[in-house]
Amino acid sequence: MSKKTKGKIFIITGMSGAGKSQALKCFEDFGFYCVDNLPVALIPKFSELIKKHRHFRHVAFGIDIREGRFFKGFVQSLDTLRKLGLDYKVIFLDSSDAVIFQRFSETRHRHPLGKNIVRAVKDERRILSELKEKANKVIDTSKLTLGELKEILSGALELKRSTEMKLSVISFGYKYGIPLDADLVMDVRFLPNPNYISSLKNKTGLDRPVGDYIRNKPHFKTFLKSYTDQIKDLLPLYIKEGKSYLTIAIGCTGGKHRSVFIAHSIAENLSKFGFSVSEYHRDIRKK
Repeated sequence: MSKKTKGKIFIITGMSGAGKSQALKCFEDFGFYCVDNLPVALIPKFSELIKKHRHFRHVAFGIDIREGRFFKGFVQSLDTLRKLGLDYKVIFLDSSDAVIFQRFSETRHRHPLGKNIVRAVKDERRILSELKEKANKVIDTSKLTLGELKEILSGALELKRSTEMKLSVISFGYKYGIPLDADLVMDVRFLPNPNYISSLKNKTGLDRPVGDYIRNKPHFKTFLKSYTDQIKDLLPLYIKEGKSYLTIAIGCTGGKHRSVFIAHSIAENLSKFGFSVSEYHRDIRKK
């Protein structure tokens, strides 16, 4: 007899304008039953429906928590899910202030807090800071296409057990900003820059000549081993604290050569040790 697959519940929340509706559309494509803007007060009742009806095996619902007084009710609602034996994950969508301003300007929508947009975003960040801290996964959508967001969410679905951690290794360029969803950030600008070698300038860290150039530099092998070992040592501690996802960001100047090769190498090494790892090169196509 085949073992029944345990249902999955994803709670999608985060900053206004960060892409919650787009994320729910991705979950619909994955075959999830989706509910947008579910009031916090209805989570317990909805939880009971999920428990009773088998066709609610995989559910994703979007929640907006823009007033501080709702946070306590939200935490209590999560307790209800837990007491019912329902496995859930909270995904928090974030984006840079500049991108949020641009998105509201393009859509001509008012911010839900109904204030000056700059003040509204600042207030919303303050209100949601505790929720962001408690989320299982934070996704920075500032530079993501819908397809890339779907790929990241798809990776989140691969998490099979609460004791299993999903790792994301991201390369980035400091000139374009540090990813907002980074948990660990490593600056690899201590290595010589292939960008100044004419034969390597137009290649990337995924091309063999760039990899050979970096691999043969002093300190590279020692660094790669020690940093990979450090991550391995930290993972049990993060899992003990209830963290299911960890985003490791590797940065260089432009995000095209050094950070790409090292992020790829770290992802490859962690995969060999049996960890579930996804790899993403945010700025590799930028000039």
